[in-house]
Amino acid sequence: MKRESFKKEFFTENRKKLAGRLSPKSVAIINPNDELTRNGDQDFPYRQSSDMFYLTGLIQEKCILTLCPDHPEESMREIVFTIKPNKQLETWTGHKYTKEEVQRISGVKTVKWLEDFDMTFRDLVLSSENIYVNLNEYAKYLTDVEYMNNRFALKIKEMYPAHNLRRLAPFITGQRLRKKPEEIRVLKAACEITNRAFRRVLGFTKPGVMEYEVDAEITYEFLKNGAQGHAYQPIIASGRNALVLHYIENSMVCSDGELMLLDFGAEYNNYAADCSRTIPVNGKFTERQKQCYEAVLRVQKEAIKLYVPGNTIDKVNKAVWKMMEKEMIGLGLFSEEDVKNQDPAEPLYTKYLMHGVAHFIGLDVHDVGGKYEKFEKGMVLTCEPGLYIEEEGIGIRIENDIVVGDSPIDLMADIPREVRDIEALMSK
Repeated sequence: MKRESFKKEFFTENRKKLAGRLSPKSVAIINPNDELTRNGDQDFPYRQSSDMFYLTGLIQEKCILTLCPDHPEESMREIVFTIKPNKQLETWTGHKYTKEEVQRISGVKTVKWLEDFDMTFRDLVLSSENIYVNLNEYAKYLTDVEYMNNRFALKIKEMYPAHNLRRLAPFITGQRLRKKPEEIRVLKAACEITNRAFRRVLGFTKPGVMEYEVDAEITYEFLKNGAQGHAYQPIIASGRNALVLHYIENSMVCSDGELMLLDFGAEYNNYAADCSRTIPVNGKFTERQKQCYEAVLRVQKEAIKLYVPGNTIDKVNKAVWKMMEKEMIGLGLFSEEDVKNQDPAEPLYTKYLMHGVAHFIGLDVHDVGGKYEKFEKGMVLTCEPGLYIEEEGIGIRIENDIVVGDSPIDLMADIPREVRDIEALMSK
């Protein structure tokens, strides 16, 4: 990561709030992400777990956090365990945190080396009745690979069968949903870097360029402006590739007369931007492409008005699907009579818009929070209606990141999306 953006008080307050939600006589453990093998002796670039970062600000691998608010000794109530630096290790892999650095970044006063973990954790457990473990509870994610928190939970269940094993994730989710002002500032910075990358793409794209070349232009702009890189695998989908919702090959030529759908976002200080734009490869929308594009844009503008306290993703989805159904009728994809006679279990609009149009965003691109969670001020979500017409080879998505409020705040208001602005910038 290029820079630290939060003061230690941000992380201290997050831990204090979380500790206050634990049952009496409890210990909670938050593990880091694993280091993952790429091939041979190479690992993938390391990215800290979002919860560990949210509670400590630490980005180094092999850092563990424990919270034991009722422990008789104050020094044992919050502890960070980390790798003990040594000259040989640092010669090969670079600097590792000192205890003083961990204290300065996280605000945690008690820092121990990783080799002290087993004995210390046993002390914490035996003074507690409940053990909180932090599992990945994202509803749409399943993996065959056991991750560190998962392995640890299974180990604890075996080692301490008389203790109560409890879920920590709902408590952290509740906190992470509502973004603090400093988090929104970082999200805004991620969106601004994404804006610069999109403007670069507008000046670069023309018939004959490869999707991966467009990807490279975005990557260059992200890194140049201090981002860690992409918040997720970017989608650079020209022509019919845009009909594949999660197309990430980015390997085809961009041809004259086609549209190109881009879904990309910078990761800055571990926070994600998530932007989608659709542009004409040759710089000029055809009349049909313009009709379809402006239908999606009209709906997005109306949908953003729904990002107010009390609404939910589920309600936004249903409202936007209804709006898009009306636009689809206007585009001649089906008629009002067809809608009256449709199978309610398979509405006609789903052929042309088969996904939801909102998700939470923050430390993860698909951040914590479900579709029935009531919106509150400070929550941040995407707004991303789309239109996919297989018969015409047209795929369109327009996506902005929105802060919930009485008057919703569009963090991507400066990223061009009007037809006239896109065409003007591409003609330069």
